[in-house]
Amino acid sequence: MPDSPHHDHDPQDHDSHHDPDPDPDPDPDPDPDPDPAEMLALLEQQERRVDATLLSPVPWLYAIWGIAWLVGFLLLWSGWPGGNPWFSVPLPIAGISFGVLILGSIVASAVIGMRINAGVRGASDFPGAVYGISWSASGFAFALLGMGLISNGLSPELASVYFPSAYALMAGTLYFAGAALWRDKSQLALGIVLLVLGSVAPFFGQPTNNLVMALGGGGAFLVGAGIMAARLRRTGS
Repeated sequence: MPDSPHHDHDPQDHDSHHDPDPDPDPDPDPDPDPDPAEMLALLEQQERRVDATLLSPVPWLYAIWGIAWLVGFLLLWSGWPGGNPWFSVPLPIAGISFGVLILGSIVASAVIGMRINAGVRGASDFPGAVYGISWSASGFAFALLGMGLISNGLSPELASVYFPSAYALMAGTLYFAGAALWRDKSQLALGIVLLVLGSVAPFFGQPTNNLVMALGGGGAFLVGAGIMAARLRRTGS
């Protein structure tokens, strides 16, 4: 019986059919999951930059009030006898100039307050509108009250004590509201300073109370403007 044909099998052929080479190592994930801490830090940085953009008009607002208080109250101090020892200003001119400066500051506060609120995403226009109107409404109310007191016998000397403190208390209270509305500590600090000045200045008597308001209030506004501008510059960089 003839031998059955014998087929030699190459071991390499056997391996090529039954033991294929394993796949190469997969490439590492090109997009690894971001670090949650880094994402949170990035979000916080972006939020600070947005806040800095929204609050960028605030240093200008402080500067406007600082100049108005410094110049306006110095004019009043210079308009009264026993005030400025270096030069004097006619009292009617000093009073009118003071009123114009304060009115301009009130209008600027109303416009800037509504502008800041308009830039807050998803925020209602109502809070900013109320805050802006409150400056004009409060200023008119305090002025009308003073006029009523004068018509009932309030002397010019006492009126010179009333009006500076009234507007200081008004501005201080509204800066408290602004601090709560925009979580701004600089407005809270200014509000405290103005409330203290408005309460303490009458004890210095007339016309020195105007000098106290000029240096204390005007100086606080100008210092606050510089600090706020520097802080926003650091935050936005």
